[in-house]
Amino acid sequence: MARDNDQSKFIDSSDFLTVLASEGVEFLLSRQGKVPLSSCGGKTICLFFSANWCRPCKTFTPQLVQLYDTLRTRGTELEVIFISFDHDENGFEEHFKSSDGTLIEEDLIGLIEDYGADAYPFTRKRREELKAIDDSKRQGGKLEQLLAIEGRDYVLSRDHRKITVSELAGKTIGLYFGAHWCPPCRSFTSQLIEVYNELKTTANHCFEVVLVSTDRDHKEFDLNHSIMPWLAIPYEDRARQDLCRIFNIKGIPALVLIGPDGKTISTNGKEMISLYGAKAFPFTESRIAEIETALKKEGDALPREVKDVKHEHELKLDMAKAYVCDCCKMRGRFWAFSCDVCNYDLHPKCVEGINLNL
Repeated sequence: MARDNDQSKFIDSSDFLTVLASEGVEFLLSRQGKVPLSSCGGKTICLFFSANWCRPCKTFTPQLVQLYDTLRTRGTELEVIFISFDHDENGFEEHFKSSDGTLIEEDLIGLIEDYGADAYPFTRKRREELKAIDDSKRQGGKLEQLLAIEGRDYVLSRDHRKITVSELAGKTIGLYFGAHWCPPCRSFTSQLIEVYNELKTTANHCFEVVLVSTDRDHKEFDLNHSIMPWLAIPYEDRARQDLCRIFNIKGIPALVLIGPDGKTISTNGKEMISLYGAKAFPFTESRIAEIETALKKEGDALPREVKDVKHEHELKLDMAKAYVCDCCKMRGRFWAFSCDVCNYDLHPKCVEGINLNL
């Protein structure tokens, strides 16, 4: 029984043509009609095992058609042969028409989805070469290699102005992977906007964010970017997928931090922002260590428990990412005195009887 996914095999063309001839196959089919087996001689042949009833197959087919057309336009000696798993001839004919008779292999599918036409000639060696290129972009310290591609050396501002990537040199860059349809992204976007605006004044414009959208369509992308004060990779640009692959993004929201030297500081910028806000800038290990040392010193100076006249229950010292003080109604971060019984929080400054310089 065939599995419900498209499969392909990468084989030696002469061996395959010999097998077909020995089985009595005299020709192949194309949209133009019958094609002799000899027309495939000397070419790279990919066998695509697929079916019209299989949804993953139908999803993959347009990508494969685009790949095939691109490589043929380049003059690449390539042929893809569709081997049908359809239940009947009607299904075969419908699927064949949608694919133009060209299709490919299971080990190659992920490679093609990741790299497109650059995956050719689909060998293990080529996969390793492409991975090495990704590693070089991630570690090499050249912002242009990450954010620019052939034919585009800019990113977009919210008002659709083109900002050249070279203008970002020397800044700390946050690559923000997110989408409007994702509720956690919308929540984190609010936090990141607050940090971004604060750093625009305190960090002398040395911090910039670039949206790497995972929105489902251009309309969602436009809506998403319209509420953000920072830059974005153009939605139609393949660099969005490339950056997700290069930084191994498995979930959103995610924030990758690139230092002024163009090298990756952290792939866990979301946690830094959530925990420490703008205090975390410039997001280095030494800065985070400084913050944690200062917080520990601050916490050690506070009592573990207090009883305040403004609340009936005992309050315990707690570390909170963010909260609103029930006394002064101001937002607080880090240390709080919290009630285990009810949802009540006090900023240490608002606890009567404690003299602090926080």
